[in-house]
Amino acid sequence: MRSSSEKLSGSISVFAAVVDAGTFAAASEVIGMTPPGVSRAIARLERKLGIRLFNRTTRSVSLTEEGRRFYEQVMPHLAGLEEAAAAAAGSASAVRGKLRINLDPVVYRAILGPRLDAFMDAHPELDIELIARDSLGDLVMDGFDLAVRFGEPRASSLIARKLLDTAVVTVATPSYIARRGRPAKPEDLERHSHRCLEFRNPETGKPFAWEFHRGRKRIVVDTRGRLTVNDPGALLNACLAGSGIAQMLLLGAEPLIADGRLIDLFPEWADERYPLYVYYPSRHHVPAKTRAFVDFVVELTGTHGRSRMR
Repeated sequence: MRSSSEKLSGSISVFAAVVDAGTFAAASEVIGMTPPGVSRAIARLERKLGIRLFNRTTRSVSLTEEGRRFYEQVMPHLAGLEEAAAAAAGSASAVRGKLRINLDPVVYRAILGPRLDAFMDAHPELDIELIARDSLGDLVMDGFDLAVRFGEPRASSLIARKLLDTAVVTVATPSYIARRGRPAKPEDLERHSHRCLEFRNPETGKPFAWEFHRGRKRIVVDTRGRLTVNDPGALLNACLAGSGIAQMLLLGAEPLIADGRLIDLFPEWADERYPLYVYYPSRHHVPAKTRAFVDFVVELTGTHGRSRMR
């Protein structure tokens, strides 16, 4: 007979499979257990914990708040146990499996793209899935191992490790300036003679305010642009097409400024800083695949951080 600890461990593994698969039926196929067996394992775990883990309907299951907290707490331990078991069985490499990453769209183009092949060559048993999103969301519930995102972190149970700060710059193409002139000061952007490209804040659904910082001085300009986008790539492409003036991160714009495709309009008003963080669920029992990628981006951004500070 199985011991109570073995039954508990087995039930937790079934619970994790249901969360990952999305339904009891899908989990049963993944782990090779009958759907009634999955239901019994979840019921047994709920009795043991004294909480309800899932909201169940005829068509779907979703985690309760208690279930979500339990999942956040238990998954790092499960991953650590799996790695220990694989190592004991003689696995040649603990950095393996699939790594799902919630990624700010700017990060791949500006940081990861040129170097990601080297990381994957170093870890041939690891598959990586990069998901570009405009917000952090619920890292655990959405099935991500970690996230790399711009912006100050909110209070949460996640570990947030700062990678770098980058400036916010205001740019336009030479062709735009030739047609409409170069604004002499930020306040000139309020005039109808200039077209400003707005970028939607995913948290509020409204365009970001145009802020300008010089030392301790801060001004906000009411631009009222007619074109609003929610994707950094679309903002960059519209700006490069000469459609208007844009505010964007220096991290992404710096190569284009260096080769003359974009012009930094107000370099003396670029003291605003925007931080980049890597997020992961726990400081303890961090899976080797997560730890390896965190070390990788820390190394990359160490160089980027020095070159992109003003």
